[in-house]
Amino acid sequence: MTALVEASCVTRTFGSQVAVDASSLDVGAGELVGLIGANGAGKTTLIRMLLGLLVPTDGSVALFGEPPSRRTRSRLGYVPQGLGLYRDLTVDQNVAFVARAFGRPPQRTVLPADLAASRGALVGSIGLGHQRQLAFACALAHEPELLVLDEPTSGVSPLARARLWDQIHEQADKGVGVLVTTHYLQEAQQCDRLVVMAEGREVASGTIEAVIGGRQAVSVSSASWSSLYDALRSAGLAVTLDGTSVRVVGATLEQVDRALQRAGLSGALERVPASLEETVLLIGRDAQPTATR
Repeated sequence: MTALVEASCVTRTFGSQVAVDASSLDVGAGELVGLIGANGAGKTTLIRMLLGLLVPTDGSVALFGEPPSRRTRSRLGYVPQGLGLYRDLTVDQNVAFVARAFGRPPQRTVLPADLAASRGALVGSIGLGHQRQLAFACALAHEPELLVLDEPTSGVSPLARARLWDQIHEQADKGVGVLVTTHYLQEAQQCDRLVVMAEGREVASGTIEAVIGGRQAVSVSSASWSSLYDALRSAGLAVTLDGTSVRVVGATLEQVDRALQRAGLSGALERVPASLEETVLLIGRDAQPTATR
């Protein structure tokens, strides 16, 4: 599969700060790739290098097979975290402006019904959910071959997130390549492949099964689940909650049992497959630097 966009061992530094460290990524036509990681992991910096908005300190980037340029950027749609909308223009004026900027005749873009009712409203007067819907519509106004979406569903309702993801899948089904960042790991599970970043580095990639890589967790059940959670977390273990079951990733049954005994607690322990959320938590912990570099 020919990559629409590809980064090969790219590094970006700002003075002595390493924002992205020898990371690689590619997206093919019709492929939905998720870029995930905590705040500060380097995701947005990597995206800005893919778009040619930042020049890599080292490594290379190809956008449609050549260095990023105004011409190659005309073939993609981009939704930045800040949305890139003009708050003092109406909904329709924003769509028309983007179409003209890409050399397309302004057309009456089909908008979601709830957003279409606000066509004449200033963008600054509509809610965040509608603004995100509009930013996505603007990104599609020139029929791009590649979509780059940086936190496109952040801060909107679950229903609005579901609708946006329906549109994302619709574009991928049409053969559009999609690169999306998200903090919602339930959303990340809808991607064909994942690239996980931590501390500026690519620390895992592939399908969800490949990223989890057979990792396991320990599930601890007890009526006093709140006390279990606090005790295990205080012991320095990576702890999550699944309902009222406490789960520990990256530890053995014996380690969990010892931590509970030291706290004077007990529970039913069971080895279970790790979830994507637990895997990302563990990967992030392992990637933390042990010394200032």
